[in-house]
Amino acid sequence: KTATLEPHELEDRYFMLRVRIDGGDLTTEQLRVIGGISTDFGRDTADITDRQNVQLHWIRVEDVPEIWRRLESVGLSTTEACGDVPRVILGSPVAGIAKDEIIDGRPAIEKIKKELLPDPEFGNLPRKFKSAISGHARQDVTHEIQDLAFIGSEHPEHGPGFDVWVGGGLSTNPMLAQRLGVWVSIDEVPEVWAGVVRIFRDYGFRRNRNRARLKFLVAKWGIEKFRQVLEEEYLDKPLLDGIPLEVEPGSRDHLGVHRQKDGKFYVGVKPTVGHATGEQLIAIADVAEKFGISRIRTTPMKELLFLDVEEEDIPALSRALDETGLYSQPSEFRRGVISCTGLEFCKLAHVTTKARAIELVDILE
Repeated sequence: KTATLEPHELEDRYFMLRVRIDGGDLTTEQLRVIGGISTDFGRDTADITDRQNVQLHWIRVEDVPEIWRRLESVGLSTTEACGDVPRVILGSPVAGIAKDEIIDGRPAIEKIKKELLPDPEFGNLPRKFKSAISGHARQDVTHEIQDLAFIGSEHPEHGPGFDVWVGGGLSTNPMLAQRLGVWVSIDEVPEVWAGVVRIFRDYGFRRNRNRARLKFLVAKWGIEKFRQVLEEEYLDKPLLDGIPLEVEPGSRDHLGVHRQKDGKFYVGVKPTVGHATGEQLIAIADVAEKFGISRIRTTPMKELLFLDVEEEDIPALSRALDETGLYSQPSEFRRGVISCTGLEFCKLAHVTTKARAIELVDILE
């Protein structure tokens, strides 16, 4: 009906609320609070997204102050999770724990989140801005479709750091990100991040919203000019040349059982198309705590990872998580299926997608 109804006919008194989870870093306490908000205010809806967020629906504006109070009590917020702003920063779900990690990107994510995001200068961009920081060898943050991405790279002289990619994005004019041709250290990531955002703010195409993403500016300028403007106008210094980065062709998800560098294990499980309920999130938090787990990560593949698992607990934990509606050993169909929000909650959709995707997976299996 969006093609035939007037805007005032499409107005609704309910909202979608997105909880910002930079780097997918959650505690069981935080997950339980999100689940409680869902059951109390969101008709028991919850979607784990491909940007490591959790989206809640059926939210009334009258309930938002109490929702904010609950989120802030456990260190969460909805700040700049929507709008023409820097959205949640994707991060490797196994940052700091993976044996095959090149470098831990969490310090850069934390600095950007605490020191740069609150600055009003980043609050009115031409369009949304999506970024990612991962030091994992498996390149697990879909860097090819981000406005800006920092991907772990070992420099022959300077050691572990990041290769920089700009100008990716999908939608109606899909473009893959391009290498900026530079290598940056972990300490340089926040200033380079800020420099790229400022270029977008100052030079982005504001007059045409359909062409207002950074990818259109990169396509117009070319990568050489983009790097020159960044270095000369925004950083006042040249950046080190990077070495060509080979794109990891294999699977980038973290499903299954993997050994951490401290000897413990992490277990990756799948909720089909990221769909969950508030009651389910609470049950998942209960299971995790029963096994002494306090750290959980969301992923760009809409998975949940449970960290710091003792080896002897893996079989029982997997069975308990399966009982909550998760899948510890998903088929390739369930592992790979993805769905947009669909007609249930999206004004631009024509059909229901998530329920259909779940039904399709069951049929294929």
